[in-house]
Amino acid sequence: MRFVDKHKLSIITACLSLVFIVLINYSANSERVTFVEDGTAVILNPVQGILYKLNVNIKETFGFLFNYKRVKEENKRLKEINNKLQRFEIENKLLKKENNRLRKMLNFIQSSTEDYKYIGCDIIGISGNSFFDGFIINRGSKDGIKKRMVAVTADGLVGQVTAVGTNWAIVQTLSNENIAVAGYVERNSFNNGIIKGYKDDDNKLLYRIEIPTLESDIKVGDVILTSGIGRIYPKGIKVGKVINVIDDKGQISKYGIIKPYVDINRLEEIFIVIPKEERNVKY
Repeated sequence: MRFVDKHKLSIITACLSLVFIVLINYSANSERVTFVEDGTAVILNPVQGILYKLNVNIKETFGFLFNYKRVKEENKRLKEINNKLQRFEIENKLLKKENNRLRKMLNFIQSSTEDYKYIGCDIIGISGNSFFDGFIINRGSKDGIKKRMVAVTADGLVGQVTAVGTNWAIVQTLSNENIAVAGYVERNSFNNGIIKGYKDDDNKLLYRIEIPTLESDIKVGDVILTSGIGRIYPKGIKVGKVINVIDDKGQISKYGIIKPYVDINRLEEIFIVIPKEERNVKY
């Protein structure tokens, strides 16, 4: 019953709307609006307004549904472009970093002494639990590498070759306490001493230079270089900078705690220093 009433109401509303449209068209050609036209308009205007808004909403809803697939595909395409741009940005940063590192290494070789040649090596693994125990490089005896040869980067001293295979070798860093090198203070070559690995209270890997005299004027900020004594390490390789000085009056010595220039946890490539005349080095 209720459905029939609604159906009748819809028919009546449609008929009245049709009559109203006819009257509007008639009025448009007439100079005056009749009483019937005006009354019909008063009755039907609210209804027609509702129907108009309903029609607009229906159009907008169907428009959204028709465009949804297109918008979704466009968003997917934009996300793919954004992901590509992010990858390009990361690759560009990596290439720029590698280029700067290789340029620095090239400058180091060009500025180095002619008494030595330098073989570039890639690090392909570690020989123990960490870099502290040593790491493996992809060059060996076939490339002229021998035990006790020195490993460096453009930033400074790394350590020493401790084992050699045909196409591989193991390098231990100066952080390992089994390795030592003679060094001196760049500011005053009078301050000579022995450099070894050292761990501070926070277990941080550092170096320590022991100078066997309390008269030494070593101080914080001094740059430490290899001295070349012992004829293993070339003279003048950068080691690090002094960050603390300790007086050991019992041993009549001074210790300079050194922060290395080379961060062994970030190593990727190194150089092995090979003397052009083997007689210059005792192996």
